[in-house]
Amino acid sequence: MHDDRKLVEARLKRVLEERIRPALYPESTPLEVAVWTAPGEPVPVTEGLTAPAEPIAVGDRWGAPWGTSWFRVSGTVPEAWAGRTVEAILDLGFDENMPGFQCEGLVYLPDGSPVKGLNPRNQWVRIAAPATGGEKVLLHIEAASNPVLLDYHPFLPTQLGDKDTAGDDPQYTLTRMDLAVLDETVWELVQDLEVLGELMVELPEDSDRRHDILRAVSRALDAIDLQDVNSTAAAARERLAGVLAVPARPTAHRISAVGHAHIDSAWLWPLRETVRKVARTTSNMTALLEDEGDFIYTMSQAQQYAWIKEHRPEVYAKVKKAVAEGRFVPAGGMWVESDTNMPGSEAMARQFVLGKRFFLEEFGIENEEAWLPDTFGFAAGLPQIIKAAGSKWLLTQKISWSTINKFPHHTFTWEGIDGTRIFTHFPPVDTYNCSMKGSEIAHAARNFKEKGRARHSLAPTGWGDGGGGTTREMIAKAARLRDLDGSATVQWETPREFFTKAEAEYPDPPVWVGELYLELHRATLTSQAQTKQGNRRSEHLLREAELWAAGAAVRTGFPYPYEQLDRLWKTVLLHQFHDILPGSSIAWVHREARATYAAVAEELLGIIDAAQRALAGPATGGELVFNAAPHTRDGVPAGGAAPVAPAAVTAPLPRDGGGFVLDNGLLRVEIDGRGLVVSAFDLGARREAVAPGTAANLLQLHPDFPNQWDAWDVDEFYRNTVTDLTDLDELAPVGDGTASVRVVRRFGSSAVTQVLSLAPGAKRLDIDTEVDWHETEKFLKAAFPLDVHAERYASETQFGHVFRSTHTNTSWDAAKFEACNHRFVHVEEPGWGVALVNDSTYGHDVTRTVRNEDGGTTTTVRVSLLRAPRFPDPETDQGVHRFRHALAPGASIGDAVAEGYGINLPERRVPGSAAVEPLVTVDNDAVVVSAVKLADDESGDVIVRVYESRGGRATARVRPDFTAADVTATDLLERPLAGEGGPKLLDGAVELALRPFQLVTLRLTRSS
Repeated sequence: MHDDRKLVEARLKRVLEERIRPALYPESTPLEVAVWTAPGEPVPVTEGLTAPAEPIAVGDRWGAPWGTSWFRVSGTVPEAWAGRTVEAILDLGFDENMPGFQCEGLVYLPDGSPVKGLNPRNQWVRIAAPATGGEKVLLHIEAASNPVLLDYHPFLPTQLGDKDTAGDDPQYTLTRMDLAVLDETVWELVQDLEVLGELMVELPEDSDRRHDILRAVSRALDAIDLQDVNSTAAAARERLAGVLAVPARPTAHRISAVGHAHIDSAWLWPLRETVRKVARTTSNMTALLEDEGDFIYTMSQAQQYAWIKEHRPEVYAKVKKAVAEGRFVPAGGMWVESDTNMPGSEAMARQFVLGKRFFLEEFGIENEEAWLPDTFGFAAGLPQIIKAAGSKWLLTQKISWSTINKFPHHTFTWEGIDGTRIFTHFPPVDTYNCSMKGSEIAHAARNFKEKGRARHSLAPTGWGDGGGGTTREMIAKAARLRDLDGSATVQWETPREFFTKAEAEYPDPPVWVGELYLELHRATLTSQAQTKQGNRRSEHLLREAELWAAGAAVRTGFPYPYEQLDRLWKTVLLHQFHDILPGSSIAWVHREARATYAAVAEELLGIIDAAQRALAGPATGGELVFNAAPHTRDGVPAGGAAPVAPAAVTAPLPRDGGGFVLDNGLLRVEIDGRGLVVSAFDLGARREAVAPGTAANLLQLHPDFPNQWDAWDVDEFYRNTVTDLTDLDELAPVGDGTASVRVVRRFGSSAVTQVLSLAPGAKRLDIDTEVDWHETEKFLKAAFPLDVHAERYASETQFGHVFRSTHTNTSWDAAKFEACNHRFVHVEEPGWGVALVNDSTYGHDVTRTVRNEDGGTTTTVRVSLLRAPRFPDPETDQGVHRFRHALAPGASIGDAVAEGYGINLPERRVPGSAAVEPLVTVDNDAVVVSAVKLADDESGDVIVRVYESRGGRATARVRPDFTAADVTATDLLERPLAGEGGPKLLDGAVELALRPFQLVTLRLTRSS
């Protein structure tokens, strides 16, 4: 029977490919085709419909890279086709790649009504079923000639990733434009045979069920006349009916199929193209929902709904109707499917605030799930944010991509840094582009880690990444798998229905504590440095704009810019999408991102300046220093302003043996003749930070050619080769009256200038770095070997920090050879530690070695500065970059938090002389103010968000500098939390008792 099986499989494959599928459309007639090519960017639909078109023939080339062509196809259904199903077959020149990675189209009726999208797996448009004969056909196709960038060699550098460098050579050949008869019996036979053939090979060799299917398939193939498939297809289907009717076993695994098209908001296409991708996919899905009564489709990312609302209102109207019917389901409750490692605390919170609010306002839907199938790992602060937004579930797929350790669960409880727990599911189908293939369904059942305790899993079903969505073939397969012996059962369900069932059947799942680290795509923490800098700067400018505008509004009547801030937040959140902020998109995307961040900064600086001037009052010759950081510094209160006298500075002193010494009475720093930091001595603790025999701020260059996924990956073997950059071009005092030394080096085709400074009263060494970077496939790091014995270190994450090992005891520890931090990394022995803070970098590594000479431990922290991958952007990071870091010997975790905020929120000087009191003060530095703003409902209430930042218990008094009539604890959407025992106003202040890393949002109502 084994040999018979192979023979039947081979026979089935050939007969399907060479006889049955070609019989799907037994008769066809050509359509007339004309085309108009838009001269630049995409045009409005009305313009495309009415533009003058010229004839074009099948076989002609069309479509410059990133161009738009409007095809007009026309014809008449032959009278002889009356009573039959007729479709238009519109092949723009597709190959066999997945949808979304080549040319695409959206079909319109002459009145501008969208019909459906076109892609390689969806080339048909239903004309009539049944036809009466003689119908006139006129369709318009908005066709995008997006170039193929992945193709079969996905990592070759290409200039096609930007319209400015892509050229104008036609990309595609018009392949087929026909009216055709669809033989629906043959179509159903194809689905029968595919389902049974795919199931057969997944069943055990010796199972009776496998043999039954084999015999049925063999008999069906016998019934087919290979010269007349259409007249014998019904007989073949009859011979399959028996095996298709055998019900599944009661113990079969249960799969909730969720119609889906993961659409990257930008990746191998620009943002403007995603607007059209969403329109094409949603047009397809709303049409499919009308045809298929059981089908459920879900789409996340409020931004994508907002795009079609703005740019394709006719498509949005169909979406809103389907949402109202409960079959097109908004999912996730986030503005975009963002990266979750790098966005700051407030930004991560606002992803949920603005996403959930959009779905509530547009559809009246409250999302309870976070939906992030493709995000590159999950920060340990995320569970608290999900819960604080009013959600309770998480779905992702990407952790299945880990290359070292296989995650031990598919359904589990995820616990974050503050103890918050979220019910979480990783679909065991191991893809967010499930196509209902038998191999996928069988893999999901076999792979499910919780079998024996749970039986439900979810399968996101439909072509994605570039869009496309679910197809009628997938729905047909799901119908056959709904209750089929030998297979898991499949049922269309919403995410809410799945999670409700999964949670009910598994009331006590295992708990995973801490970050969900993806053992892949680690280089996304460094690629496209200017995109990351734009994000970090924007996050902190938004904090400042809200803080000072709220203060000015309460005190002076300053008009709080609600709509402007809302728009700017949405722009920043969009660029946190998991292929923009991680640096894994084409050149076009990052070129636009740089311009967008510059425009965002200009607007926010305008808000900040206007609000500060309103607060500072008339200029009287004096100057105020505004401090937006959540900690007092240099005599200026947190969130306030005060006049500050300049402090005395001690100039750099010559060092014996060459170099310079910086000393401000708190810290003494020695810079040797190579321009390297060989000592950073904490004078108060009498403790050296730099490990003996080493040098800090050592720039190191590595080759960087990962095995795959150039912009995404860095493989551990990069460490095998390293060049220490010690050659020196210049070492000299800056000479501007500051305690600063300039260091200039050249290497390869690049140059770096660093200014090392020690400010008066500061217990940190400031390091400003400018790199003119022109390397290729190189990785630049800055190393700080520290004389600290530490088995773990802390990295800041959202609303707290996470600990990671410095050792490699286990494969899980070893896998984290590149990790994410926000503003600081901190290493510590009991009673003494060192912080390394930054203004814009995220990637880093920490290693430990034992010194032979004295047996001490060196813990080396290295920050990742720049990479130079060539795909998908061949010019990644070429040019000038500026970074700010600071080394803080003797720093506690609390000091690290404060220094991290300080370097990211520089003081601002504004004319004025009267001090500005903070709008809100907190009497415990462990409790950090994350946001001060006016309530989004424009009521005038003041929103204050605080969190415990050091990982311990904390009490604090939050005191507003205005008369508050009431206080309410709210969720992130500023809605009152249920339950009693909330905060109270006592003597004009709110007393809080916080758990480690606890996040609290307060709504303060002002007295009228």
